[in-house]
Amino acid sequence: MASQNDHLAENLRPVLLSVAEALTLDVRGATNAAVLVPLYLDHGRLHAVFTKRGDDLRRHPGEISFPGGRYEEGERDLSETALREAHEEIGLSADAVEIVGALQPTPTIATGYAVYPFVGLIDPGQTWTPSPSEVAEVLELPLDALLAGYGRRRLIRRGIPIRTDTYVVGENLIWGATARILADLFDRIGPLLSTEDSSAVPLSPSRSGR
Repeated sequence: MASQNDHLAENLRPVLLSVAEALTLDVRGATNAAVLVPLYLDHGRLHAVFTKRGDDLRRHPGEISFPGGRYEEGERDLSETALREAHEEIGLSADAVEIVGALQPTPTIATGYAVYPFVGLIDPGQTWTPSPSEVAEVLELPLDALLAGYGRRRLIRRGIPIRTDTYVVGENLIWGATARILADLFDRIGPLLSTEDSSAVPLSPSRSGR
């Protein structure tokens, strides 16, 4: 599995922001926070790992997001925040993650966070331990299915109709800051996901090891 992730990391790093570069970017928000965007390759398909928040939570109840949370004093930087939160929320050990880059930070409109996303590679087949106080479910969704499920849709939030970018896979709806993070990810790695473009870079090494 190591050779597969090494090959994937080699393809992803040039199209992602470096961690150092991302940390220099300013974004509107009173509180700095970070999320981990865990990716893994399984049978040639790139997947991302999300959390579905509990319906009884005060902030963003029932919504789908990447594991993450606010920066805590004493942490080296926001990439360490992302790793800590992923461990607390879904039981993903920092040792099981290889951070290969970052995405454009984005604000949350309602809650005033400046969210810094960091992309990490993991092996498939992880066993999750969801935090019972925060996470109702851990979702593993193929990126090509998410991309196919993109659309601008009309949602009702707090009684107000809005038209916004969304991604839908089955009954799972992703919108808001998480949708903006996904959009940036797809803008950067879209060619790697193409199965029709003959010039696309293969995600995994060939059987010959090249």
